[in-house]
Amino acid sequence: MNTLELLLEIGTEEIPSRFIPKALNDIEEIARNEFLQNRIDHGEIKTFGTPRRLVLFVDNVNEFQRDILIKKIGPPKQNAFDSNGNPTQAAIGFAKSQSVSLESLEVEKTEKGEYLCAIKKEPGKRVIELLPSILPKIILSIPFPKSMRWGEVSIRFARPIHWILALFGGDIIPFEVGNIKSGDLTYGHRFMHPYPIHVRNFESYIQETKKAFVIVDQNERKKMIEQQLAKEANKVSGQVIYEEDLLNEVNFLVEYPVGLCGRFDERFLFLPNDIIIHTMKEHQKYFPVKDKNGKLLPYFIFISNIQVPNNSIVIKGNERVLQARLSDASFFFHEDLKIPLEKRVDQLKQVVFQAKLGTSYEKVMRFKTLALWITEQIDPKWKEIVERASLLCKADLVTGMVGEFPKLQGIVGREYARIFGERQEICEAIYEHYLPNFSKDRLPSSPVGDFISIADKMDTIVGCFGVNLIPSGTSDPFGLRRQALGIIRIIVEKGYAISLIKLIEESQRLLSDKIERPLNELKDEVLEFFRVRFHNLLLEEGYSHYVIEAVTSISFDDLVDIRHRIDALSEVRHWKDFDSIVIGFKRAMNILKGYQSQNIVDPSLLIEEAELNLYQAFIKIKGKVNQYLEKRQYNLALQEMIQMKKPIDEFFDRVMVMVEDERLRNNRLSLLQAIGKLFLKIADFSKLS
Repeated sequence: MNTLELLLEIGTEEIPSRFIPKALNDIEEIARNEFLQNRIDHGEIKTFGTPRRLVLFVDNVNEFQRDILIKKIGPPKQNAFDSNGNPTQAAIGFAKSQSVSLESLEVEKTEKGEYLCAIKKEPGKRVIELLPSILPKIILSIPFPKSMRWGEVSIRFARPIHWILALFGGDIIPFEVGNIKSGDLTYGHRFMHPYPIHVRNFESYIQETKKAFVIVDQNERKKMIEQQLAKEANKVSGQVIYEEDLLNEVNFLVEYPVGLCGRFDERFLFLPNDIIIHTMKEHQKYFPVKDKNGKLLPYFIFISNIQVPNNSIVIKGNERVLQARLSDASFFFHEDLKIPLEKRVDQLKQVVFQAKLGTSYEKVMRFKTLALWITEQIDPKWKEIVERASLLCKADLVTGMVGEFPKLQGIVGREYARIFGERQEICEAIYEHYLPNFSKDRLPSSPVGDFISIADKMDTIVGCFGVNLIPSGTSDPFGLRRQALGIIRIIVEKGYAISLIKLIEESQRLLSDKIERPLNELKDEVLEFFRVRFHNLLLEEGYSHYVIEAVTSISFDDLVDIRHRIDALSEVRHWKDFDSIVIGFKRAMNILKGYQSQNIVDPSLLIEEAELNLYQAFIKIKGKVNQYLEKRQYNLALQEMIQMKKPIDEFFDRVMVMVEDERLRNNRLSLLQAIGKLFLKIADFSKLS
């Protein structure tokens, strides 16, 4: 079958750079699903993007849909043929209604009996006829964080659409989105080549746009940026301080990258490096430059979206902008240092954290107490440092620097603490208590940062849940999901033995005058919130849903212990005989439904050989298993449990549990209950698939 290429370009006004990477992934997924639903076979799907265009390219698309066989069930066989096997009017009428010959009818066996069946082939349509309805659907299905309407059109998109290029095998795919008709035209760079370009195919599209100062392929554009950054840095004998996030952001801010190097006054180098770098990165999208020893140089590199005859004018303009920003930073830095960090703590009384949860000062006092409680539980030697770092860690919120540059909170506090002579552990904890900021972010480097981070985050979570500020859907203004994941990661990855339930209860105690809900209800809801986050985190890491549920359903408190049990169960579930143990456990749990007793097994009532063997096997492994459980050697405990496969199988094969004799019945149920309780110390095996 002949195959053709599909090219779709959506030309727009500048789309925010943060929207584009996800939009390209979404376009590919939407297109793949549409082609699947419409039975269109195809080759590789690629997506490309710049600030002014989103591009879909699909190679080797079949000209026709796949044919489909349609099955229609007709009358029952007994009604379709008479006693001599001749077709009745029912069969004849059915064949006629389906436009098939009588001879082609088949008999289909169903749960309700045998029925006459017509199978006919529906030939696939030409894909060029389907694309006019498929492509608008793809375009309008792209989800953006924010979308807009413009003019008189009724559609919504990230930014106004100005043109649509749509070709299939070189032919225009005719359709309309809003008031824009598709065609075979694209446009070059807005300033350097703002003219229409006729496109014949994908190859000519890439070539012609490049001539028109548009690098459509984001990967090629990123390589160009990296090369230009290195080239410009080399001119001043420096090296670029790479920030992958910044590099990706800048990549989707330009269509034709031009690297330029500017300079700032060396007198600003007295400022802490992080403040200078942040000012460059966050506000101007500039790349800092360092020397071979890692020392910051008075240079910056920026990526322009235009090539001009005189670069010095562009460079000087950017130098003036950075000069102003650094001057502001310098002013705030000098003013801030007039007041010691410790004296700023009282100023937090004027900063409202949340209307119902009080001021930032109240919050600091709460999580300082909680951090000290955590320290006492895990490692009391850090108590003095934790107390000091907790007190100071939010003081920079009332500095002029953070007021002007909010994203510098924590960084400013760390730098000011150093200047005022605080211990290194305290300085780092002031910054690191905010960590992790996102799912793959690094954790605090010391226990001090860990304990304060956990305390601060838990105070926010319990407080918000306590006044009904609970995340719903995509709404999570206080970032509670992110903060819960942060707590989980710190506890699990650092191996801290701490009760999550007691941690929540202690936080509730400190928030008791703010909480508006019953404490038990609040605790259960917060605990479930953590359980769902923990579950999702492990799913992302590749763990089985069933294994996670089997462990977390019996207890959710000591996260490190839970993780050990999940790891052990994940390993042994593939061992020989493990499935038999699971099946045996499920049978036991089914029999034990409704049976609640504290009866001890009476060996004298074990009259069947199979039940006596099971009891003896249980007694033999019970002590070893409990020893292994105390040491958290779950693999070894499970290895012992698997030794019970044979006696469990024989018990269920040869022993009737629910006999009339009440003493025998209860004794057998007690035996199964004792075995079940031992297994439940690791997991609820009935939840394993």
